[in-house]
Amino acid sequence: MAYKIPQLPLDFDIETKAIMKKTAAARSALAEMKGAALSIPNESILISTLSLQEAKDSSAIENIITTHDELYQGDYLKREFKSIASKEVHNYAEALRWGFETVRQKGILINSHILQMQATLEENDAGFRKVPGTELKNEQTGAIVYTPPQTHDEVLAHMNNLEQFMNDNALSNWDPLVKMAIIHHQFESIHPFYDGNGRTGRIINILYLVKGGLLNLPILYLSRYINQNKADYYRLLQKVRTENAWEEWVLYILEGVEQTSLQTIKVIEGIKKLMQSHKDRIRTELPKIYSQDLLNNLFRHPYTKIDFVMEETGVSRKTAAKYLDELDKLGIVSKQKIWKDNYYINIDLYNLLQNVSKL
Repeated sequence: MAYKIPQLPLDFDIETKAIMKKTAAARSALAEMKGAALSIPNESILISTLSLQEAKDSSAIENIITTHDELYQGDYLKREFKSIASKEVHNYAEALRWGFETVRQKGILINSHILQMQATLEENDAGFRKVPGTELKNEQTGAIVYTPPQTHDEVLAHMNNLEQFMNDNALSNWDPLVKMAIIHHQFESIHPFYDGNGRTGRIINILYLVKGGLLNLPILYLSRYINQNKADYYRLLQKVRTENAWEEWVLYILEGVEQTSLQTIKVIEGIKKLMQSHKDRIRTELPKIYSQDLLNNLFRHPYTKIDFVMEETGVSRKTAAKYLDELDKLGIVSKQKIWKDNYYINIDLYNLLQNVSKL
């Protein structure tokens, strides 16, 4: 029997004992992560580094694969990228950052925001689907596993209901983490866009928690967990449609929130430790060039450039080049010429971010 997308809120109490117990553990880990993030004095450091990590893993779920090197060599503002995949990942990070600033400022997450983020991801303004024919297929067999709503009117009606559920807390008193799991399933089932549904849906996860005050920065690294448990992600998405297995789905997402939060705390602690170590060395050995802005630059960009240092510290090109060359001699960064550009790699930070899964 074909899956009929329900109106939200669901017409039964989804908060079973198992879900409530898991929600408490996930909330505790998330609150600890939120507190840890406050220990980094400049929030743009975490947003820049961790949003790129999230973008990289979320894109990988859709088989858009890039390397850390390609990623860090990209310059979104100049639209200079080393591969098509790295451009897509940078577009994702930009959509996430734009969504975060918008939700933080306005306190709501509405369809016009979702449309804007998807347009940034896909670099087009096709909007919600208008033409029927969209089907979701098994990647291996090509068999149709699910047919989402086909008409524009159906898509719009479901998205309007979802928008109301996301913004009107009076509709349901379920925990925001439980709501997030439901919202994600609902969005992926509506499948409102021709392309970019999975990535847009995973951005919505983060922004919904920002809107609810459970996150103060868009740094929940949930896509790594989903990518590592990809088969379960797709299996459980479908099991809700075929067996109404909501509890299993919600527990999967809550486990992801808990694991991801604990892992992200380790990343934040690692960044904090490295920043202090680099700060001490530069102040001791290169006191004339030390500034907090320079230190922030080295941690905002694992691969920094003269242009980035000029822009973020206000110094001349000659001075920026001198600073970076001195940091290279000290071993704080490693200078590498790639094509026409000189990059200065914060090796310790690069290694930390590349080895997140081992933390």
